[in-house]
Amino acid sequence: MQLTVTLTAILVALLGLWALWFAVVGRAVILRQLIAGGVVEVAIVAQLVVAFIGVARGYELAEPWTFWGYVVTALFLLPVAGVWALADRTRWSSVVLVVACLAILAMQARVWQVWSA
Repeated sequence: MQLTVTLTAILVALLGLWALWFAVVGRAVILRQLIAGGVVEVAIVAQLVVAFIGVARGYELAEPWTFWGYVVTALFLLPVAGVWALADRTRWSSVVLVVACLAILAMQARVWQVWSA
């Protein structure tokens, strides 16, 4: 699980920095950023699969509702930000992507805490 959380956090951080740069220079989200968001989504799905396998093998989560809530919510944040980016072609789409990335980073930290407890 540590590998998937770390990989997801790195990918989200890179996407967030890229979106932050676009927000600072006043540019809207581009297709490459949305594709990068898709890569992050694949990492979150991999994390979900690893968690399911771990729980199926008998790993006990300290707070299962919290853990699954964070993982599922993280799964939906980037698609919502992507739809927003397609609808709003201003720099604010980049700001929305930055906020989504920050939220997912916070969720990844919490996922790791709950998994490790």
